Amino acid sequence: MFASELRLIGNHPKFLKAVEFADNVSVTKSPVLVVGESGSGKRTICQYIHRKSSRASSDLLVVDCAQDAQAVENEILGHRDEEGKFNKGILERANGGSVILENIDAIDEGFQKRLYQILLELSDYDLDVRVMATTTKNLSKYVGAGRFYRALFTYFSGSQISLVPLRERGADIETLAAHFATEVATEAGRGEISFTEEAKRKIGSFYWAHNVAELKSVIESTVANSEGSEIDVSAIEIGEKKAETVTNEIDDDGLRLMSLKEAERLLIKKALIHTSENRTQAAKILGVSIRTLRNKINEYRSDGNNYFVNLR
Repeated sequence: MFASELRLIGNHPKFLKAVEFADNVSVTKSPVLVVGESGSGKRTICQYIHRKSSRASSDLLVVDCAQDAQAVENEILGHRDEEGKFNKGILERANGGSVILENIDAIDEGFQKRLYQILLELSDYDLDVRVMATTTKNLSKYVGAGRFYRALFTYFSGSQISLVPLRERGADIETLAAHFATEVATEAGRGEISFTEEAKRKIGSFYWAHNVAELKSVIESTVANSEGSEIDVSAIEIGEKKAETVTNEIDDDGLRLMSLKEAERLLIKKALIHTSENRTQAAKILGVSIRTLRNKINEYRSDGNNYFVNLR
C-alpha cells in the first residue's frame, strides 16, 4: 500500500480510501479531480495515478492555472513566440501521457468553456492525453455561484478524490514524521533517528495548516539542526516559532503600513484560504468563535470587499 517515493504513507481509513480509488482509476482513461487543502498531496496523488497507469513511461506535465490568464492559455494550447515560431502546448507535448491542471479553480472564466470544448475534441486532433485537475476549493459551490463552468466541472468530477487534512489523520502524523526523519538522516549518512514521547505528542497535536508539506519542512529542518539519534521536544520548531512565521508572512504583505482593522481582515482572509474556506477550522486557527468569524465576514462583505463578497 505504501509508495514511499511518492509519500503515499499512512493507515487512516479516509487516506486508504483515497489511495484505493487512485489505484482503481489509474487503469482507466477517465479525467480526475483531486480536492484537498494546500500541502495535502494533490500533485502526489496525480503522480501516483500516472505511475500506476499504462502511461507511466510517457510524460507527466503540469501547468499551474493560477498564473496569468494568457500565460495559462498559452501553456495549455501553445503559442507563437516573438520570432514567429510555434511552441506546442502542454496537451500536445504530453501526447500519450498525462497532464495535471493545478488550481483549476483559478482558470480564467472566459477560457473555461473553450477548454472544455478542446478537452472533448482531443481525439479529433489525434491526442491521447489523461487530464487530471487539482483544487483547494469546493468547485460545486463555484458552479452554483456562476464562477466555474458547469460542464467543465462535470467533465472532471466523475472521478473525484478528496484528501483528508493531515491534522485529522491521527497516528499517520507520527508515521510520516518518522519517515521524513529517516530520509534526511539517510541522505546525511546518519544513523537511525527517533523522537522522544514528548516530541511525538507535540508533533501529533499541532494544527498542521499546510498539511504534509509543512510537516516535511519542519522535520527536515529539525533533523538537520539536531545531533544524536533521539530528538527531544525542545528541538521541534513549531508552536512559538509558527507565530513568528505567520508574522513574517504578514509583514511581507505590508502589515507595518496597515491599520489594525486592515491587518485583522488580512489575517482572516489568510486563515480562510489556508483552510479552503472552512470557517470552523479558520476560527480555530484565529482563536475566535465561529460566530465572531461569521460577523466579521458579514462586515467585510457589507464593505464590498471582493474576496468576502464572493465567499460562499
